[in-house]
Amino acid sequence: MSEEQQSLGLHNLPAPRGATSTPKRKGRGQGSGWGKTAGRGQNGQRSRTSGNVRPGFEGGQMPLIRRVPKRGFWNRSSKKYQVVNVRNLDKVKGDDITPVSLLEVSLIAKHNQPVKILGFGELERAVAVRGCAVSKKAREKIEAAGGRIEA
Repeated sequence: MSEEQQSLGLHNLPAPRGATSTPKRKGRGQGSGWGKTAGRGQNGQRSRTSGNVRPGFEGGQMPLIRRVPKRGFWNRSSKKYQVVNVRNLDKVKGDDITPVSLLEVSLIAKHNQPVKILGFGELERAVAVRGCAVSKKAREKIEAAGGRIEA
């Protein structure tokens, strides 16, 4: 191996061609082409140093986001459930209904989000439901079919 190949490491890798360029030296005299106003236009707030303003600032006028009325409420403590209906429980093989068994037959999409069983449809067989929240109507239908709900 040559000496150049041995000394090549992460600490001395050269940048690819065209990856770096020297910055424009603005405000360094008329001869540079970027003198006088240095590409900032003539007068006004944005021509000054640190003249940019925050997003949404409208020059002291009441901003649009504050002028438009707000409605509604978002409950931060509400749980987001993955929903499965009673009619779909027949697709699960076996008598145990758990989030894992629902995931295997693609009735739910995520294993780490809570599951709730709702009462739409009918159930043909007795099943044992574990690890899922159950609505009142779904509880009635599961127990009417001879099934049970375990916490």
